Amino acid sequence: MISSSNNQKTKVVIAGASGFVGKALLETLGDNYALTGISRSGRSSNSHCRWVKGDLFSMLDCELALEGQDYAIYLVHSMLPSAKLVQGDFQDYDLVLADNFARAAAKTGIKKIIYLGGIIPEGESLSPHLESRLEVERTLASSGVPVISLRAGLIIGREGSSFQIMRNLVRKLPIMFCPSWTATLSSPIDLRDVCQIIAWSLDRTENETHVYDIGGADTLSYKEMMQRLAKKLNLMRIMFPVPFFSPGLSKLWVTLITGAPKNLVYPLVESLKSQMIPRAAQKISHIELKNFEQMLDHALSQEVSKAKAFSKNISLPENEVRSIQRLETPKLSNATAVANFYFEWLPHFLNPLIKVIKIENRVDFKLLGLKTPMLSLEYSPERSSPDRQLFYLQNCLLAYGEGRGRLEFRDSIDNRVTIAAIHEFKPKLPWFIYKYTQALVHLWVMKSFRKVVKKRL
Repeated sequence: MISSSNNQKTKVVIAGASGFVGKALLETLGDNYALTGISRSGRSSNSHCRWVKGDLFSMLDCELALEGQDYAIYLVHSMLPSAKLVQGDFQDYDLVLADNFARAAAKTGIKKIIYLGGIIPEGESLSPHLESRLEVERTLASSGVPVISLRAGLIIGREGSSFQIMRNLVRKLPIMFCPSWTATLSSPIDLRDVCQIIAWSLDRTENETHVYDIGGADTLSYKEMMQRLAKKLNLMRIMFPVPFFSPGLSKLWVTLITGAPKNLVYPLVESLKSQMIPRAAQKISHIELKNFEQMLDHALSQEVSKAKAFSKNISLPENEVRSIQRLETPKLSNATAVANFYFEWLPHFLNPLIKVIKIENRVDFKLLGLKTPMLSLEYSPERSSPDRQLFYLQNCLLAYGEGRGRLEFRDSIDNRVTIAAIHEFKPKLPWFIYKYTQALVHLWVMKSFRKVVKKRL
């Protein structure tokens, strides 16, 4: 798309550009837009895109990546680990990532965000995975920046993790006992159609918040999809229905048979009880959608490469820790009140072992009898505000001070909850000792604080 005012291409930044959908989207948009992709390494082999180095868990990195851009596309989820040791639920990680992105988009003047989420079934209790997709959508929209939400079910493409799970089940199991979730209906959509719909969303001149359900031409059960896939692969497969859902058993056998990581499989299996069918009132009607046979023909005609999520060699920062805890607090409290209460509460909770000493912008945690702080934090007034308190880790007995290790307390952008998070923490203790001592103590302390703050603030 060419901007009429200066005859230059419209600038679009993509979070998640190196993923399954992102890579295909670069091919679709590359000729018409000036694309910027965000990656932790800042490098990629794709020639359609300028890459910037950025960690979406850092609000500063988000602001730098979005500066000077016109539109933003958000394709991020956090079901896979982002550090060598992670503490917290994937829903809380998703919330922090979306909150960072939303705040950065508002601050840098982004005109529109396009978000690829999941279909939200009406009248049903949502799985944690679908609840998280909806929370991300609402968090992005809370920024005040117009958001076009594209809610999709199963996306069919050769590198898609859900498609590869299905293909591996069909290839490896000549006889399948199909639990009740395999009768659940879904409208799978081709990856190429998803990219075309995102392109259409970018081209829309109206910059207003809107929700669309997107699906393919066919509505099928998961069992029917596997039967059609088996036929395409020239495989005879016998499928026996089992009249119960049994999510625990399903998680186990899907993980064992397909080789997919449990961090990915478990949330997905829990979502399979819900029908993923687009509502007619929220569908995009003018794009010709491919049927399931066409999707399979295209996905199976290409050289098979393992989905990124299946890789056992995911590059993670060495000996780094991330811990995110969600704190339920009343509306009138803010991150500053929570942070102050934490530093007041901790020495009482660990009395008489720990003292907390605050001198100007520095906070030291000292063990009884030791002069050198166990942990030391430096308050960052430049990056803090009433709804976000940021402290950088300094060199001390239990942590390295170099890098960007930090503790933050922040309110979600819609003021529903407060998040307490440690990012890029690098322990000095040998990893094995740290993992079973200091890490467990920190988790115990934060869970205890979560219970207290719910009652006190």
